[in-house]
Amino acid sequence: MTDTTTPISPKLARADHVFPTLTPEQIMRIAPHGRVRAINAGEVLVEAGDKVVPFFVVKTGQIEIVRPSDTIDTIIVVHMPGQFTGEVNMISGRRALFRARVRESGEVIELDREQMVALVQTDAELSVILMRAFILRRVELVASQLGDVVLVGSMHSSGTLRIKEFLTRNSHPYKYIDLDHDEDVQALLDHFGVAVADVPVLICRGDAVMRNPTNQEIAACLGFNDAIEQTHERDVVIVGAGPSGLAAAVYGASEGLDVLVLESNAPGGQAGSSSWIENYLGFPEGISGQELTGRAYNQAQKFGAQIVIAKGATRITCDRKPYAIQIDDGPRVPARAVIIASGVEYRRPSFENLSQFEGAGVYYGATFVEAQLCAGEDVIVVGGGNSAGQAAVFLATTVKRVQMFVRSSGLADSMSRYLIRRIEENPAIVLRTHTEIVALEGNGQLERVRWRDTRGGTAENHDIKHVFIMTGAVPNTRWLDGCVALDPKGFIKTGPDLTREDLKRARWPLARAPHLLETSLPGVFAVGDVRGGNIKRVASAVGEGSIAVSFVHQVLHE
Repeated sequence: MTDTTTPISPKLARADHVFPTLTPEQIMRIAPHGRVRAINAGEVLVEAGDKVVPFFVVKTGQIEIVRPSDTIDTIIVVHMPGQFTGEVNMISGRRALFRARVRESGEVIELDREQMVALVQTDAELSVILMRAFILRRVELVASQLGDVVLVGSMHSSGTLRIKEFLTRNSHPYKYIDLDHDEDVQALLDHFGVAVADVPVLICRGDAVMRNPTNQEIAACLGFNDAIEQTHERDVVIVGAGPSGLAAAVYGASEGLDVLVLESNAPGGQAGSSSWIENYLGFPEGISGQELTGRAYNQAQKFGAQIVIAKGATRITCDRKPYAIQIDDGPRVPARAVIIASGVEYRRPSFENLSQFEGAGVYYGATFVEAQLCAGEDVIVVGGGNSAGQAAVFLATTVKRVQMFVRSSGLADSMSRYLIRRIEENPAIVLRTHTEIVALEGNGQLERVRWRDTRGGTAENHDIKHVFIMTGAVPNTRWLDGCVALDPKGFIKTGPDLTREDLKRARWPLARAPHLLETSLPGVFAVGDVRGGNIKRVASAVGEGSIAVSFVHQVLHE
């Protein structure tokens, strides 16, 4: 076995933030949290794929982080005295991505994950240093495509796009091999015994070969949820990890509640697929939805919230306490209180063959992943709200032309003024009012779009291969099965919006009225886009999530 060195050379952040050297005083503060032990050259401290991953601070000697292979081990980085091991998997409790091997004998301070998390929660200075390093190391791994996953796919495959989005939204590093352009791909396919027809193929942790796996299968193979116990009673179960759900998780966990979050896909919700948010407080230069919600995700885990990925709520048992949330094909989770943050999904137009092109020319989010597919081409964005405006402005930086279709006479009154000005002043964006798509055409991949002027104009056919649909929203409330009162559009009614008739039908049992964000079911709250009357802004979703936690405390003390 030979070694090669492919070190992380931080390009996205300062090197001293990615691989800081602790001071002697800081090391002394860490020591009481763990144990001092000797290490010997060649000793493997952590193996790639290990579920139990200790945290090491190097006092003397050296530890090298290695990506193992059947032929050549790749050395990622060497930790010198004063430095420490780990990245964000240390916080989430997921499996190790790499091998940690002693390069030079010496002495380390070893902490288990619980001891390390306790250190982060109690020492403010060390918390900043460790969390920043963990997060930035993961950012660099993603940028360098250094991980335990290889995805072989095609840009013309909807399955490939789905898997790329799932891994990207979960900030999991992977190497992508393009079937259409990589000359060595056939050798790789032959090595693992898969055919071109099997694409997309995911090679998980170097040995598990998965043909077009579901998101749930990917999460299981990578052990996303292995460290989470899903059956004991929780103070609060939060359904959905969008901005409102993550805010509730951060505030609940930081205030000592036992918090479990259920997310059916990836953290971030619709906000996580926003290309760029410029009107969120505290970010004058703007921030991508994925980066904003990714920070919140790590913050929630730092305080001890546990977040189940790719497993959503399918039912709530509401006729007795504690309530119980059914998780997909898994167990029921008992909960003393529930916060529903299950969000919405974009309304799908009634095109006969729409599903044929979803992920193969029709998209419901505009992130860097989708933007790569349509660089230099014409695209259509359908919708007149903020999400459509953000998508149009973002795509206009890389595509030939963006055509915005709205059925009304102009952009929505709710669209932010700064977006309207960007759209009006960008020569690459053409606004088409009173316009709707009437047909999509293509053979597997979208090739042509037919649209018409709703004021009586004739239909036109155009060779356009990419359509982004962001038209209205449908609440994710089907799983509630009548347990809480809904408004005529299916959104959850809360607080003052609940009428006497609503409460009578729900047999409201308490002398008090429902709290501000409380549903017709005592101790069950609704926040974010799924709530009737919600203001569709990230900041309001975050506010609702944090406010709901204060009411949860009151309910738990009743």
